[in-house]
Amino acid sequence: MRILKYLFLLFLLAIFASTVYVATLKGDFEVERSIVINSPRTTLFNYINDFRNWETFGSWKKEDSGMTFNYPKNTVGTGGSYSWTGNDNEGEMKTTAVITNQSIRQKMNYNGTEGIVTWQFKDTTGGTKVSWRVKGIMSFKCKVSSIFSGGADQVFGAMYEKSLANLGKTIDYEMKTYKIKVDGAVKKSGTFYLKQTITSKISNVPHNLRILIPKMIHFFAKNQLVMYGKPFVIYHTYDMTNGITKLSVCIPVKEEIRTTEESEITSGLLYPFSSVKTTLTGDYSHSKEAWDKTIEYIKKNNFTQNTDVPRVEIYTKNMVQVANPSKWITEIYIPIKATTITAEVPKKEVQPTVSPTVAPISNTQIENKTP
Repeated sequence: MRILKYLFLLFLLAIFASTVYVATLKGDFEVERSIVINSPRTTLFNYINDFRNWETFGSWKKEDSGMTFNYPKNTVGTGGSYSWTGNDNEGEMKTTAVITNQSIRQKMNYNGTEGIVTWQFKDTTGGTKVSWRVKGIMSFKCKVSSIFSGGADQVFGAMYEKSLANLGKTIDYEMKTYKIKVDGAVKKSGTFYLKQTITSKISNVPHNLRILIPKMIHFFAKNQLVMYGKPFVIYHTYDMTNGITKLSVCIPVKEEIRTTEESEITSGLLYPFSSVKTTLTGDYSHSKEAWDKTIEYIKKNNFTQNTDVPRVEIYTKNMVQVANPSKWITEIYIPIKATTITAEVPKKEVQPTVSPTVAPISNTQIENKTP
């Protein structure tokens, strides 16, 4: 019996000594890994700059099937964030600064370990060199884990190496896997909608849509409004010469909803029109090719474009619903002239006034937004 007591005391002493040892270990660490990926710098930057894409390449998702991700209204650029919970870990990330196509700076909390994460993107032979670095102070839990895993360099280094390898494969598949189908002449129905309008460089449209579509969906959820269809964009102007477009990101509603004059969110009515419809399955970066094929179809079939009616894109499956760009579905409608339109015009019914409140959009998030 006495021997058991001594063994128990020795066990307690061993635990105490181990705890003291771990607690006094140096917690500072710095880990960096790099990879060269055969993709344009802009493509890689835009992909990593949106936290919604991280679950498609992060090794932690593959190693913990029970992991879930939580996305706020903004996951892109400065101020963008996300959090996760899993069987063995939890944490959150927030982007604190970006230099477009060059670098991303983020703040990390991983199981209590806090650190500063930086991404660097540089053109090099064979594509783009992507460097991923983290510098911080390990929590007690992370120190314990690092002891049995060969140190912080192994804990984070192995995670970064696997994730970067996944990133290369993911980018290659997700960006290059797409399909364009010209569906032909159709009648596009009309609808009431709420919208936010910006002026943007055409090259920045994909970036801005990644921000505005989730923002509009969040606005509807916050104000308990019902979406009467999928998000869509109306292109009011499209100046190819100067590379500028004025567009509205819209959410359809059943009836007219009035907003206050000072609100960034306003109401509108899309009238029905004749058009040629094209379906793009894949990343939005292929939309120009889809537009070109639609215009080619219009010419080949002797239709005439109706320039008095704006072009419309409907995001029937978008980045809010699915992370993988290869699975996004965009319907493109380019207006054509026709003698009759049989689509039904929505009946105007005025609803009680609502007063939406939308946080101002900073220029670091929406690029080329005009006052």
